[in-house]
Amino acid sequence: MSYDSSVEAPRPILHIDLDAFFASVEILDNPSLRGKPVVVGGDSDRGVVASASYEARRFGVKSATPTVLAKRLCPDLIIIPGHFDRYEEVSAEFHAIVLDETPVVESLGLDEVFCDLSSLWRVSPDPVAVARRIRQRVRDEMQLECGVGVARNKLFAKLASRDAKPKIDHGRLVPAAGVVLVDDEMERHWLDTLPVRALWGVGPATESKLAAIGITQIHHVARMDEKILASHLGAAQAQMLCSFARGVDTRPVENDRATKSIGHEETFAVSVAARDELARHLQRHAAVVARALRGSQVAAGTITIKVRFDDGKSISRSRTVGVALDDEVAISALALDLLQSVPDGPAVRLAGVTASHLCAATGEGQMSFDFAAEGVMAVAEEEQRRRSALRSALDDIRGRFGRSAVGTGIEMTGGELDVSRQRGSHAFGPTGETN
Repeated sequence: MSYDSSVEAPRPILHIDLDAFFASVEILDNPSLRGKPVVVGGDSDRGVVASASYEARRFGVKSATPTVLAKRLCPDLIIIPGHFDRYEEVSAEFHAIVLDETPVVESLGLDEVFCDLSSLWRVSPDPVAVARRIRQRVRDEMQLECGVGVARNKLFAKLASRDAKPKIDHGRLVPAAGVVLVDDEMERHWLDTLPVRALWGVGPATESKLAAIGITQIHHVARMDEKILASHLGAAQAQMLCSFARGVDTRPVENDRATKSIGHEETFAVSVAARDELARHLQRHAAVVARALRGSQVAAGTITIKVRFDDGKSISRSRTVGVALDDEVAISALALDLLQSVPDGPAVRLAGVTASHLCAATGEGQMSFDFAAEGVMAVAEEEQRRRSALRSALDDIRGRFGRSAVGTGIEMTGGELDVSRQRGSHAFGPTGETN
């Protein structure tokens, strides 16, 4: 995608963002939590907060806050490890409501989407009316809250949805506007007053680089020579940020944007020193990734493992094969073979498995690569072919009776099916378990 300073055609774009999504779902499912400081995250020395209720935010607890600090800020904090399957279920309801109102929807995750209303030009909808209707349906049908931004481009729509949500001001909850329409005056005000971190694509690392050269506000970027900025950030990012700082964002809403990878990783509550124990964790991650692939009806041609040691060093190893993989045993075989190429080092604090180079699952188990199937790749191909019927049967049972109804040996820990730390825990840090 290229970014330029050309005049963009006005487009009625919405950005819809559910409020405190994970925490709100937990409160929805357990009303006794209402009005209490609740976070979803990892409850250990290495855990982080993934989502915080507004009651928790009054104490300064927010997303990405280390759990140790969060508990100091709020001694009565209620920490929930999270239930990712439930979040996906609620997310599907949210996306269904949005798609019912407009066909051009770009998902940014479970809890936020962009919508382009241009395709509805024949009925000339009022963008604010559409935004209010979607917000009301989310409240009525899901008992959840959301903020909706309405603007001429993605940049301002996302800034507006944040402005539409409730805020904490000196420990006091300020009610939400709900829907914010961005006009010319608001655009100018934001570009003149907001910090550079508010721009899309500016994370902590980029923010630090910009601060080192005296850039802390958006208007600083707008006045900066793009070539000078490129010498610090690279040409592509400099061009993008300079365009954004002038209020120009030509990115379209990409309907049905394809998933590029599916992964699962975990930060351990207690670092793992034994190689066989690390191997068991990678096998468990492989099983989670395989199920997610099949659930998305895709298969992978590349498997990657990542290992992060206690000294902060990270190592990744990848392999591309001639087979479209969605089987846990096949993916596990590749992951364990890749582990053999990871040198010994300090204890491991994080490990994960990612599947990429995705294609539609055809059931035939082949991709258009020209690799000889030998060694571990031959094992992966054979397992992929041999276990096809078994995979289908297991997935059918899980679909009917829940994911803990049946499992494979890879997913067993101590003779029991290990589902307590399955998909979802990786986003929040460790749960305190050491098995």
